[in-house]
Parts: sequence; C-alpha cells; structure tokens
Amino acid sequence: MMILRSHHITALSALGLLLAGCGEASLPDIVARQAAKAVVRPIIVEKLPGVPPDLVTECIIDNATAAELTSLASDAATGVSPQTTETVVAIAGRPEAIECVTREGLPLILNG
Repeated sequence: MMILRSHHITALSALGLLLAGCGEASLPDIVARQAAKAVVRPIIVEKLPGVPPDLVTECIIDNATAAELTSLASDAATGVSPQTTETVVAIAGRPEAIECVTREGLPLILNG
C-alpha cells in the first residue's frame, strides 16, 4: 500500500489544477507546442526582422497542422533544417496566420 504524504498530495493537486486550467490541451500537446515555439521563434527573428517574434510565433503555432506541429517539435531535438524554415514560412503565409498577426498585432502597433 502506498502512503501519500501531504507534500505529494499538494504536488498532485497543483498538477491537477495546472492540467485542468489547460482546457482541452493535453500535456503532450503543451510540450509539443513549447518545443515547436523554440524552433519557430529564431526563424521568425531571422526571416522577419522587425515583427514581434513572440506574437508571430504564437500565430504560426496556432495555425500549424498536427503533423506540422509534430515535425517542428521534433526539430527542436534534431536541429533546424531548410525544410523546417520552409514549413514555418509556408504556415506564416496562410491567410489564417496573417489574419492572426494582424488581429493580435494591430493593437500593439496602435498602442505603442
């Protein structure tokens, strides 16, 4: 029989609250998104200087397919390739991604 100590219960409760606050995203999805962001952001900084990299990265991640997200997350471990950059640029050029950047970025521009 396993005995749970109070600090175990507290840690499990905190993890439960963290996961509950994530809505429909599962822990593997969250990890994949974070790994993909680590790959996408430097590409944005290099290819699109002057744009807010965090905002554009979020829009790209939000508009990537599941397969693209998995590929980008894998590239965090294996390294960025020309294919990685092509994927990021292709996603950035989609109407939904452009709309996201415009919708989310315009208030930043207008409000300084």
